Amino acid sequence: MNISPPITSPALQTLQTVFGYEQFRGDQAEIIEQIVNGGDALVLMPTGGGKSLCYQIPAIVRDGVGIVVSPLIALMQDQVMALRQYGVKAAYLNSSLTGAEMNEIENQLLNGELDLLYIAPERLFNGRSLNLFNQIRIALFAIDEAHCVSQWGHDFRPEYIQLSALHEQFPNIPRIALTATADAPTRNEISERLALQNAKLFNSGFDRPNIRYRISENSGNAREQLLRFIRNEHEGEVGIVYCLSRKRVEDTAAWLTSKGLTALPYHAGLSQQTRQTNQERFLREDNIIIVATIAFGMGIDKPDVRFVAHLNLPKSIEAYYQETGRAGRDGLPANAWMAYGLQDVITLRQMQEKSDADEQHKRVERHKLDAMLGLSELTTCRRQALLQYFGDSLDQACGNCDNCLTPPETWDATVAAQKALSCVHRTGQRFGVNYLIDVLRGSEQERIKQFGHDQISTYGIGKEHSATEWRGLFRQLISRSLLNVDIEGHGSLRLTEAARPVLQGKEKLMLRKQSKASKRQGERKHNTRQFNKQADTQLWNALRDCRKKLADEQGVPAFVIFHDATLADMVERQPQTLEQLGRITGIGVRKLESYGEAFLDVLVEHSQPAIVTDTVDETVQLLCQGMAPLAIAHQRDLTLTTVYNHLAKAIEQGEVELGDVIELDDKEIRAIQFAFEQSEDGKLKPVYEALEGEYSYGVLQCVRAGLINQPA
Repeated sequence: MNISPPITSPALQTLQTVFGYEQFRGDQAEIIEQIVNGGDALVLMPTGGGKSLCYQIPAIVRDGVGIVVSPLIALMQDQVMALRQYGVKAAYLNSSLTGAEMNEIENQLLNGELDLLYIAPERLFNGRSLNLFNQIRIALFAIDEAHCVSQWGHDFRPEYIQLSALHEQFPNIPRIALTATADAPTRNEISERLALQNAKLFNSGFDRPNIRYRISENSGNAREQLLRFIRNEHEGEVGIVYCLSRKRVEDTAAWLTSKGLTALPYHAGLSQQTRQTNQERFLREDNIIIVATIAFGMGIDKPDVRFVAHLNLPKSIEAYYQETGRAGRDGLPANAWMAYGLQDVITLRQMQEKSDADEQHKRVERHKLDAMLGLSELTTCRRQALLQYFGDSLDQACGNCDNCLTPPETWDATVAAQKALSCVHRTGQRFGVNYLIDVLRGSEQERIKQFGHDQISTYGIGKEHSATEWRGLFRQLISRSLLNVDIEGHGSLRLTEAARPVLQGKEKLMLRKQSKASKRQGERKHNTRQFNKQADTQLWNALRDCRKKLADEQGVPAFVIFHDATLADMVERQPQTLEQLGRITGIGVRKLESYGEAFLDVLVEHSQPAIVTDTVDETVQLLCQGMAPLAIAHQRDLTLTTVYNHLAKAIEQGEVELGDVIELDDKEIRAIQFAFEQSEDGKLKPVYEALEGEYSYGVLQCVRAGLINQPA
């Protein structure tokens, strides 16, 4: 069992005072202790699990600067921007800097003015960097996105291989390698290539319980399926849509935009300026949908992505897991939605066979695609299968995937499969799916007659199934490797050895039934932001407006100010003092100083008036006994704001007089009343500012209540 360090530990103090979190999560405490004490670590932790803190806190606690190897410029910039908001001295060195900016950062490094320095792997071992590193005290080396070192991985970066030299050049500096995506072979490759065989392994598991996994068949209208999904479940929320080709990216983004959504394309074929602009809008605005190829996403640290959708099948479970993992990093509910079809399977098979990779690499890629197809056609819990692939486990079905929520039906497809396989054989294994379906359904197309296939035994024997149902069957036959797609690229299907026992009746074949749209409509809505009270929704929107205003003023994404989870906590707890606000998760000392007053103004402005209840009556009774509001607060262990809420309600209801509550002369009261009369909406903050903060919000609230109670 992992135990967090005692309260006196510098690591925990840093967590609480700098980052605003009360306790470490999972393995964080043990990982941090390992690095602080000078040991090496290989960390496998799901996205959103708090990987960054595992090297950021040791870098702050240990003497010297933490050097963080990061693969993407955007990732470095986001991390540094966020750290500076917390008051952490962080910088990055990459090609986006001017010569003057680079010199300034190097001087800060030499003068010991930085806690963390982010650097690209290709820049790490050039002469200039090594010269710098040999002149400074280094706290640690952190290798982020460590799976990039794997030649078998979907994010392989050749420049990562040279990172093994860190151990040779700096043998006494602790190293920590981190990834959210690594099956057992990839983990072994990371250890070997980064010379981390003796590092302590921390495997926090791969489960992302807040993500709901949903995979459905593309029956030819995937875009419409996607639009319904967004409008029904994620109206006005942030999401990512992945497509296989650049053309489909641009077509889908344009189509979604034509339907009234804000959708931006992103792929490697766009200009650098366009990619940068679209990515910046995605990071900074609240309702952007980015439509992208896999060129987008690694290192994107936007916590409030509420859905990730796939309009094509990913090439592997690793790719699927990493891409869907960009949803819900704030821990709030999120959706991973996918629609895929037969053409995806055929295209990916063809791409694999036509690639220039050697046979060993192709074999690995085939295995990975087979696993992805298996996950897609699964009839049991998807989360259990996903975790099992990474060597993790879940004892019970998750209850938060489509198969758990709406268990799919299966059917005995043996006879239908025999018809399909026999048709492939009797047409000479030279035709694609659409032609084979036409033969099975007895089409009278001239082409079929020209080949004489209207005379074979399988002609017209499949009229009991629709063309859509036959496409689903062929897809599953290819997924199960009973059929192969030809490598010449014409899409014709060929029998495999695995088809023989099915054709011969020696093997029964149970397949997943095509899902019906009506079943999907009955799925529980997986909404992320539902408040029971309208007032809470209004407060939520006001807090988001406040956050956006502050973010725009500073030129940073809104989530850098506070995450949605922190705002939701504000709505739930509705703190009324800076001290109370500072207890909310994610608000450290620096952020409380910078933003506390602004958010407190919003919270006080939207504080809900008390309902006359026993607790209000008790406050009124104490007032009638001669106690002042401050004394009542001490007596009842309430905040002064709560007491004034009670008293304002009592004034409004005519239970007490204004003069019984506040000790102001008539001139002062008239001045306050006049300020309210001049205010357009009667809100507290404009009046508070107009009177230059001379009177507390509680006093103003009571005067306003007196105005409401005045006879017309």
